[in-house]
Amino acid sequence: MTSRATRAEAPSATKEAAPNERPDSPRQLTYTQLMMCAALIGVVGGLVATIYYFVLESLMHGVWHSLPERITPYFPSWLPESNYVWIATTVGGLCVGIVLYFMGLPGEMAKVVDSIHNPGKIDVRKTPAMVVASLVAITAGGSAGPEAPLVQVNGSFGSWLGEKLNLDAASIRVLTFCGMSAALGAFFGAPIGAALFALEIPHRRGLEYYEAVAPAVVSAILSFAVFRINTGITIGGFYHFEAVPELQPINLVQGLLLGAVGAVVAILFITIFKAIGELLAPLEHDLILLATLGGLIIGLIAYVYPQTLFFSEEQIHTVIESGATLGAATLLAIALAKMFAISFTLHSGFLGGFIFPLFFIGANTGLAIALLIPELHPTVAMVCLMAAVNVAVTKTPVSTSIILSVLSGTTMLPVIVIASFTSFVLTSNVAMIGTQRSRQAAPAKEPLFPQTLPGKILQQVPG
Repeated sequence: MTSRATRAEAPSATKEAAPNERPDSPRQLTYTQLMMCAALIGVVGGLVATIYYFVLESLMHGVWHSLPERITPYFPSWLPESNYVWIATTVGGLCVGIVLYFMGLPGEMAKVVDSIHNPGKIDVRKTPAMVVASLVAITAGGSAGPEAPLVQVNGSFGSWLGEKLNLDAASIRVLTFCGMSAALGAFFGAPIGAALFALEIPHRRGLEYYEAVAPAVVSAILSFAVFRINTGITIGGFYHFEAVPELQPINLVQGLLLGAVGAVVAILFITIFKAIGELLAPLEHDLILLATLGGLIIGLIAYVYPQTLFFSEEQIHTVIESGATLGAATLLAIALAKMFAISFTLHSGFLGGFIFPLFFIGANTGLAIALLIPELHPTVAMVCLMAAVNVAVTKTPVSTSIILSVLSGTTMLPVIVIASFTSFVLTSNVAMIGTQRSRQAAPAKEPLFPQTLPGKILQQVPG
């Protein structure tokens, strides 16, 4: 047996240049080890997304189908059954406030983005609060989806794994990106686009953490496969738009113009979002009252426009299938109402993402424009507006183009890219996620709009 002295004198293959380095100092993975970790994170991410999906589906069915069937027949004569919506959202808001009061604020997308930059990981200790609070918030009917909670939960698993393996900060960041990509890969059903989305969203000028692309794609693909196998959801285009005739050069011009319109719509949304944040600021320290009030307002908006309820993944189907029967004016009113619903949702403490709600705004606006301009194909208008509005807010032109090309099942990628980048360029000095920045940049010392609530993520940061 080799003696202790002999072992101490033996050079280390990985630490030859650092004789004073501690044995427990951070290390890096080989490329093969990195890919194995990415695969593990993808499988775990797919399982987490599956469990989250089934729990959320059960809660949604119970609150919005089973429970109304049981209790609405007993409503007093002076309280019509249609009032169930605002009653349910108000009670749901109360529950959201109670959860946040006792479990604390787990943070939101702006916090995740900030953590990616520094310290390069997501705190796993906030996961229980995020899971519970987001499930309650989404079930309550808020206009926010599960992508943000899943990003934080799976991203924190990647961070935890990196810490357990005693990796350096750069390697932990890559595994965190893998977790985020796994979450979005399951949610969007477009693995490559999902991975790129996770890598684009920390920045305002384009993807910079290029070293994480390959492992992030591996995680996204495996998560996507595990999620689809377990849920039975089909693979391919999620939305069935009217088929677009063979693309012509004029469609490229239309994409340019629609991208500009989408930028204007997004700026209107950001303006409304800011105004609602300032309006609710005096209540920010009373989480229960604020969330209850938010639930009430969300319910009252849905009482007038039921299409604004929930995070709109399913509601976009309705816009595609029967939205034209509503007329352009009603479609624009619904889009405007959705802007207020999202703003009250996020500013009142309801946790969740806003990607599909932004798609919904774009779909309604695009269809309204197509009805006003018959020469414009409805599918071209809707998909381009969906892309442009989302890109202006999230600053993710490449991934959004890919995701929408997959979700729409169309061959419109060149037109979508033009709309996305037009909106991206026109809104380069407008930021909703104020923590987005270059990987070398330091965080702003004094944010224009302090982020004391989960929804307060709008900041105007100089370009």
